[in-house]
Amino acid sequence: MVIGKEKFALWITPEAKKEVEAHYKQDNCKSQSEYIEKAVRFYSGYLDTKHAEEYLPRILSDVLEGKLGAFGKRMGHLLFKQAVDQDMMANLLASDINVGLDTLQKLRVRCVKNVKETNGEIDFQDAFRFQKRIEE
Repeated sequence: MVIGKEKFALWITPEAKKEVEAHYKQDNCKSQSEYIEKAVRFYSGYLDTKHAEEYLPRILSDVLEGKLGAFGKRMGHLLFKQAVDQDMMANLLASDINVGLDTLQKLRVRCVKNVKETNGEIDFQDAFRFQKRIEE
């Protein structure tokens, strides 16, 4: 006999019984009773909230906030590293290239247009062809 538990009659539809049979092992439950008890506790928690419609969003919000916070921090580090490398490359090129400010401004306008049109997917070969005036 299981200590601390009570046995009682449970009437359930055949469809719901099939769902319990199909899912209790996936949830790492040792028995169908354990699965049903977990489901009852979950649903009771849902009903006990002040506004039942806020139960799942609050839980999801807590989980997502943690995951997205870590993701955002990682992306921030990667973007900083990329910006440093880009600044180094720009300074190296600027120290060796003789281009007027007017040409530089025209290139900036073209590059902004390219980035907008390609959604940031810039292709080096396209830039190379443009600079060398090579047509395919």
